[in-house]
Amino acid sequence: MESELKDLNSKPAKSNINGNGNSNSIRDDRPLLKSDSVSSSENVELQDLEKKFAAYVRRDVYGTMGRGELATKEKLLLGFALVTLLPIRVVFAFTILLFYYFICRVCTLFSTPNGEDEQEDYAHMGGWRRAVIVGCGRALSRVILFIFGFYWIPQSYHSTTQKEGNNHQLEEMGRPGVIISNHVSYLDILYHMSYSFPSFVAKRSVAKIPLVGLISKCLGCVYVQRESKSSDFKGVSAVVTERIREAYQNKSAPLMMLFPEGTTTNGDFLLPFKTGGFLAKAPVLPVILRYHYKRFSPAWDSISGVRHVIFLLCQFVNYMEVVRLPVYYPSQQEMDDPKLYANNVRRLMASEGNLILSDIGLAEKRIYHAALNGNNSLPSVLHQKDD
Repeated sequence: MESELKDLNSKPAKSNINGNGNSNSIRDDRPLLKSDSVSSSENVELQDLEKKFAAYVRRDVYGTMGRGELATKEKLLLGFALVTLLPIRVVFAFTILLFYYFICRVCTLFSTPNGEDEQEDYAHMGGWRRAVIVGCGRALSRVILFIFGFYWIPQSYHSTTQKEGNNHQLEEMGRPGVIISNHVSYLDILYHMSYSFPSFVAKRSVAKIPLVGLISKCLGCVYVQRESKSSDFKGVSAVVTERIREAYQNKSAPLMMLFPEGTTTNGDFLLPFKTGGFLAKAPVLPVILRYHYKRFSPAWDSISGVRHVIFLLCQFVNYMEVVRLPVYYPSQQEMDDPKLYANNVRRLMASEGNLILSDIGLAEKRIYHAALNGNNSLPSVLHQKDD
């Protein structure tokens, strides 16, 4: 991995060759896409990057990092949407967020959150409070998607036959313990909230964000310090495994929702799965999300969050398609080998969703982003354990 970055950054942008055949490199630290005129050597380097990190390459009209040169028609459409569609959507979405926060605040009054060690959640509440939080959360999440331009979301249900070795009788099969989904955008979370309202794994900082923090606790999010070098992951893994088992055994418990790829892609690829969601040996529900587009891709890959939100809200219609697979029940061999279990589910999802299997992950995504931004040093985060 380190050698790849060295290879990418060892190519000089310009070089002078003297009469003795020696080359004197002139270092160029400019981001690949920052200058208005890109040289042929930089184009070649960019093409090499896109081949190596194809899972994170944007191919819409806005180009890599959302900084491509737009046609005059696109500029006019974007300008019109910036002064009309964008502010309307922002106001409506923020109003919905405030309204749901108020609902969560009322429903959690005089209630002590469940859990310890900063893993507190309100998802284990019962009675009318939980019913209101879930019902309103699902409805309002769908309203926000509608505001964002996802006016209709077609869903298909694929019937697949698992390989021989699963001898469970149908009547003995209960609910899944966890939903497994590919990860393309933060919009994935809104969809799953609107359909299943499950619990997610989120950065610990999310719990402290105004408005969103309380909502995440009502979802029952499991918080993790992603860049921590401590043994925090072991505790989080145990919490997630316990929550998955609880959801499988108790119909009133909140479902867990995991994105085992660990990061977002451009939607055409499926990265290697982490095994955390498969340690509980419980059945999983695979769900595949596809985003179709003509102008702007809703995938959150090599584009900044601010640009993504602006361009998304400036697009009048956005398209999402959902493929829901049957609950996958592991064989005894898969229960004994979580890695095998994860790989088999991944291959099934790739086949049913027409996705390309890729062997890169979050570390390579950081390398790609660093190279696009002209960072010639190996990102220090690559030396940290990525779970």
